[in-house]
Amino acid sequence: MKLDILAIGAHPDDVELSCSGTLAKEVDRGKKIGILDLTRGEMGTRGTAETRKEEAAAAAEILRLSVRENLGFRDAFFVNDEAHQIEIIKMLRKYRPEIVLCNAVEDRHIDHGRSAKLVSDACFLSGLRRIETSINGEEQEAWRPKHVYHYIQWQNIEPDIVIDISGYMDVKLAAVKAYKTQFWNENSKEPATPISSDNFLDSITYRARDLGRLIGTDHAEGFTVERYAAVDSIFDLI
Repeated sequence: MKLDILAIGAHPDDVELSCSGTLAKEVDRGKKIGILDLTRGEMGTRGTAETRKEEAAAAAEILRLSVRENLGFRDAFFVNDEAHQIEIIKMLRKYRPEIVLCNAVEDRHIDHGRSAKLVSDACFLSGLRRIETSINGEEQEAWRPKHVYHYIQWQNIEPDIVIDISGYMDVKLAAVKAYKTQFWNENSKEPATPISSDNFLDSITYRARDLGRLIGTDHAEGFTVERYAAVDSIFDLI
């Protein structure tokens, strides 16, 4: 299956929190969208790897994804080396996405910045024909995504491009709240974390509203780029 967009996150819920409004909008436009989770989130304070798997599946259904896979890298301890790059290259060559969305280049959680660099490196290396990979005994052809964009996470990074997601906040919030063990629940007896507060859940909406305000829409999501974002005509800019 060829994908239009492959969104990659260090942990299940990274993508939902950061760019699921963009994904939901493109699904409605007929694009094939997938998510690749690098780890199972097993080092998370709340919930377990098993509950994260169930929650990720529920979020995938809400977002109407074409595919979701998990590479099972070691949460908090994966590194940017050849072995990890090769596993991501296999997924890039398997799904041949035009666009890859991945973690913030710098963030509070050390996995996020490390994942950003790992995925970016893998996207480049995936286009080198002399790197040989195979899945189930079948050799893969080289593939390099046309664009790699980094979504914004905990830190308020200045975006390079901003996508209007007006009309898709309900879907985004539903996908986020599918991770029932992770976020605000007044009845939960799990330990408190930086993302389990009511304020953090509210911040998803007020960040989207603020970015929307800046571009004259209701809600938006921001991304940073690795190279200039180009348009055919100045009139393409909204």
